[in-house]
Amino acid sequence: MNSVKIMTAMCLLSGSALAEEVPITGTVESRCVIQTDIPGIYGNPNAYTLSTAPADGGVLPVVRYDVSLADAYKAKITYPTSFSQSPTLNDTVTFTGSVDVSSVGDAAMADYQTDSVTYDETREYDLTATGSTWFKIESTATNGGNKAFNPGTYRSVVLAECIAQ
Repeated sequence: MNSVKIMTAMCLLSGSALAEEVPITGTVESRCVIQTDIPGIYGNPNAYTLSTAPADGGVLPVVRYDVSLADAYKAKITYPTSFSQSPTLNDTVTFTGSVDVSSVGDAAMADYQTDSVTYDETREYDLTATGSTWFKIESTATNGGNKAFNPGTYRSVVLAECIAQ
């Protein structure tokens, strides 16, 4: 008799408990857009140096950040530390560089450079105002032992990120 009551209770409980998973979907669009305004070009001031500096025959790459929500993003820009494409290298190449504010679209951005944080090959900027900010990146690659670079095309990449805070 007790087993019939238990079986009846189990049937009632299992039959009356229904569950349904209801999905919720959302899409977040970034309010920080990164554009390449000027692609960089390496000049070759001597046989063992490649440089984006205009004095060395190069062109500084310029990256533009367009921000439509203040205090929500951080610009993180890293100058190159290797070639993404090159002929065979005959020695160790040393990379140096810098990242600097080139121009700002609003006076509220005037302190971006002085308020930035630099570590390793990276510079970070808190994007505290809406509008556009242009950053210039300098990159120099020096072949070890003052050995000449082999002829060919050399490419490297600047990493420009927009990090939500």
